Amino acid sequence: MDVIADTPLVVIFLISIVALSAAAEIGHRLGLRVAGEAGVSTLEAAMLGLLALMLSFTFAMAVARFDARREAVLKEANAIGTAALRARLLPAPHDAESLRLLKDYVQIRLDITRRVPTPPELDAAIARSNAIQERLWLEVKSAVAKDNAMVPTGLYVQALNEMIDDQESRLTAFRNHVPNIVLPALYGIAMVGIGFAGYASGIEKRRWRLPVYAMNVLAASVILLIQDIDRPSAGFISVSQQPMVDTANAIAGYGAECGSFIP
Repeated sequence: MDVIADTPLVVIFLISIVALSAAAEIGHRLGLRVAGEAGVSTLEAAMLGLLALMLSFTFAMAVARFDARREAVLKEANAIGTAALRARLLPAPHDAESLRLLKDYVQIRLDITRRVPTPPELDAAIARSNAIQERLWLEVKSAVAKDNAMVPTGLYVQALNEMIDDQESRLTAFRNHVPNIVLPALYGIAMVGIGFAGYASGIEKRRWRLPVYAMNVLAASVILLIQDIDRPSAGFISVSQQPMVDTANAIAGYGAECGSFIP
């Protein structure tokens, strides 16, 4: 599965076309050698129906995970934005320092979405995020020592806790993919189904082979779409990071209010 996940989508599409076309051609040549055709149409319809069911099932799984990633981005951006708003209530200099740390925190998230991070890069980004969380916690502890009033500090502590929790929620959504066994099973069913279609075209001498190859392209395209949706940071379909961009812009604008410029 890792090999499939690391392979460019264009390469996957071309390999899918070749594999399905080979299955159709093998089935067609086998069909040419058979005189009878009893039950072939029924088997063909059953296999193609199973393929359609598998495609729809896998597509639904991929879309559900895509929606979960999108909601996780929005939820974390809202949590960071709320923490930044409440950080402005902290006494100086904790307000400006907390905002600076939150700006760096958002930037880490934007950086890892510009391209597909390698596992070491993702681990390093998580480590930097955890370090910023610790520094934010130390800042709020110092602020509480100066002023433990519920409104300015208590609400900020609550927002900071939610922000920290949302990091794990987003990481879980980021790592949640279609199960490893599903895609190989999908390819296997597609090859068998297309092979039966080719076999039927070989038995029925007057049947044209073009519809079979058109079906190859359609099946390969749907499989490609499923894999594209299942990749959160690569391909043609990606989760919008606009909520995080808006949060970063808002935090940058808070610096003037706190009497400091956040670079």
